[in-house]
Amino acid sequence: MRNVIWLLVPALLGVIAIAAEPPQQNEDHPTWAFLVPDATPPAGTETMGPVKVPGSTKSYTQKEIDDLANPPDWFPDEHGAVPQIVKSGASDKGFACGSCHLYTGYGHPESANLAGLSADHLVQQMADFKSGDRIDPARMNTISQATSDEDAKAAADYFSMQKPIVWVKVMEADMVPKTWVNAARMRLPLPSGGMEPLGNRIIEVPQDPALATARDPKSGFIAYVPPGSVAKGEMLATTGGGKTISCTVCHGDGLKGFGNIPEIAGQHPIYVARQLYGFKAGTSKSAAAQQMQKVVENLTTDDIIALSAYAASQAP
Repeated sequence: MRNVIWLLVPALLGVIAIAAEPPQQNEDHPTWAFLVPDATPPAGTETMGPVKVPGSTKSYTQKEIDDLANPPDWFPDEHGAVPQIVKSGASDKGFACGSCHLYTGYGHPESANLAGLSADHLVQQMADFKSGDRIDPARMNTISQATSDEDAKAAADYFSMQKPIVWVKVMEADMVPKTWVNAARMRLPLPSGGMEPLGNRIIEVPQDPALATARDPKSGFIAYVPPGSVAKGEMLATTGGGKTISCTVCHGDGLKGFGNIPEIAGQHPIYVARQLYGFKAGTSKSAAAQQMQKVVENLTTDDIIALSAYAASQAP
């Protein structure tokens, strides 16, 4: 088994706190998966002066980093030629693919990891977003309307050539850092610290919050999942557990995908969870979504968490 599982260190488990699990919007739209920015950022989160990341000679202000039409390219010598749509976006909407998905394609939890996915699959997703057959609650339907078919193909070809890596470390835990959600819909630890029960959630945070908010393509994420989730997810993914079919029937051994069926190994777990919730709710009407509706109809929240944790724990 090629699971990539990190057990929570004893010092972290030794921190005791008593608190209620944060509320969720509803059963099919939990706030831990569908991130909503906090109305007021906590004190101590402002970034002052120039920003740098290890190993790069570049320097940007936070305002420049947050420019969705011109995301920072910290390591321009480490990738090939970048299509215009990836580095500067569509002129009338101002969104560059590299702002959310990074130049590596690894992305942040509020987006998807695109690195190494089939170009045909990525082209089809953009077409589904543009037609409305696939619904993204945040940005992709708007972005797709401003993106030509030629630009979508160029971006798909580029991201399909990026090499996937282990970008998310899955850690089973009872207690997790207290967090907030910034304007970019990224969950971050509170500057004041503190711990709270994980409960029936997945909490994904940066390994280094400062580097993540700088869009550093070399600083990944930690996903805290309930104890036992990965083992339960493996059982469901490989056998169906009497509730569904084995995920490996379509997504292949190790969930690495093949052809137009996407790899989900190593994907952000809250992204996987959002897709499963969306399939179950019938949010999207694409051919793939319709095929998945019967697959997920009997899955509980526990099952979705387990499957998402297992997929994320697999090496891409």
